[in-house]
Amino acid sequence: MRGDLSSVLFTEQEIQARVRELAARIDQDYADKSVLLVGILNGAVMMMADVSRAMRIHCEMDWMAISSYGSGVASSGVVRILKDMNTSVVDRHVLIVEDIVDTGLTLSYLVENLRSRNPASIEICAGFRKPEAVAARHVEVKYLGFDIPSDFVVGYGLDYAGRYRNLTGLGILDPKVYS
Repeated sequence: MRGDLSSVLFTEQEIQARVRELAARIDQDYADKSVLLVGILNGAVMMMADVSRAMRIHCEMDWMAISSYGSGVASSGVVRILKDMNTSVVDRHVLIVEDIVDTGLTLSYLVENLRSRNPASIEICAGFRKPEAVAARHVEVKYLGFDIPSDFVVGYGLDYAGRYRNLTGLGILDPKVYS
């Protein structure tokens, strides 16, 4: 798999160090609150597992599956909820855990959808963000792992056509793989 990468952006050690920093901030910010972590399948599985295990406060977890990609390398722009949560968010402090903020359009849709369900608060934790590609400027990521270039990246939960999610670091996928 690593031969399919043109470069490694972040190693497993760098990602884990940043995850611990984010979890400490979350612990501090939610110390006196009950927080519901909402992971976005499938990409956020790694981030959700690592952040939740690094946290020292109690939390609950639930999952949603939302799609705007298919098997390509660019967002289709059409957002679909494939799996909704089982937990009510009414009067809950919701922390959305996302793998990557690319255009921000899917996340913007999700935040508006969850706001309509009357939570006490909504914040976002994302492993990675492509600042040049963020079309939805009003989506604020409170807990951010790393800003990355606009290249197509894989690893740490991020995939291409269902592959590469299990890489422990994050790398740029060589265009020869998907062209």
